[in-house]
Amino acid sequence: MSNISEIALYGVSVPIVRTYAGTLLHTDVVKHAELPKGAKIIAANHPSTGDPFFVASMIHQRCFIMIENLLFQVPVLGTYLRRSGHISIQHDNNQTAMDAALKHLKAGHTVMIFPEGLISPSDGGFNPVHTGVARLALASGAPVIPVGIAIQRERIHHIPSIVRGEKQVGHWYLKGPYAMTVGRPLQFTGDPDDRELTRSVADQTMRRIIEMATESELRLNRTLGAVSGIFDLI
Repeated sequence: MSNISEIALYGVSVPIVRTYAGTLLHTDVVKHAELPKGAKIIAANHPSTGDPFFVASMIHQRCFIMIENLLFQVPVLGTYLRRSGHISIQHDNNQTAMDAALKHLKAGHTVMIFPEGLISPSDGGFNPVHTGVARLALASGAPVIPVGIAIQRERIHHIPSIVRGEKQVGHWYLKGPYAMTVGRPLQFTGDPDDRELTRSVADQTMRRIIEMATESELRLNRTLGAVSGIFDLI
């Protein structure tokens, strides 16, 4: 698909997601700094399947999202992802996704990645961080923007489906409070082939994501506590 068609599809889809987020999700977004212009890497935790779309709608910039290849196999959704130019991550050929992401960064675009690689544990916490975010940052020189998301995990709907003949489960957050904190840019330099360095950069990035997610969680809990207090008086 041409760039013009991708931009047109993006222009149509973003208002739809923003409308959904603004009506069914009670969004609470705090930014510690404005997003820098040009190439950057949005790195977020991943409590629900819809996070790529919600985060993209809330940062108000076009993103090329690195997404598990499985979602590209879902009817309708997969077609949308391909036509929007998002990046398919195939675990047996991870380098192809990395090359595509680097191409976007070198063109001055924004790339979104979820360093955990999987949906965060449903009972809380985070998965171990992968080093892809570090290799992208070091190879491109682009800043990493840590984003921390907090939701009411008990509201997640674990919806099974059959994709290409295999049973899969989507972890959909359809309604409820959605808190997001955007941290200050992180800048890293060095050799992307240095394993010790990439592990250190990945760990530093994940620590900042967790800090931002904790901040989001505190705001969400304060809001829920205030709401509960009101209802207790009725």
